Amino acid sequence: MDSITIKDLEVQMHIGVTAAERERLQRLLISLILERDLGEAGRTDMESATTSYDAVINLVKQLLAHRPRKLIEAVANEIAETILSKRLAVAVTVEVKKFCMPNTQYVSVTIRRTQ
Repeated sequence: MDSITIKDLEVQMHIGVTAAERERLQRLLISLILERDLGEAGRTDMESATTSYDAVINLVKQLLAHRPRKLIEAVANEIAETILSKRLAVAVTVEVKKFCMPNTQYVSVTIRRTQ
């Protein structure tokens, strides 16, 4: 299967288990691997491929802008379900990195979902 990778898309959102943690915006990095047939895109112009990248990036940003979440696991799952429901991929891998723990570079969760 072919794939499109979007690496370390930066978003700011309210996230955390406690209300105090959710009060402030936090930085997340989101990476996506969208598995789909790219044969047709390879035979057409590059503009349509770029538009699909923009569509996925905008979809993720809009999805996360509207309400706070408690867990990065929920963020990853919601992104995956939305991408699959809109048929933007037949399988998707989502990694969400959060910069919240002392003495660590980041904490992350990675999930893979298929249609």
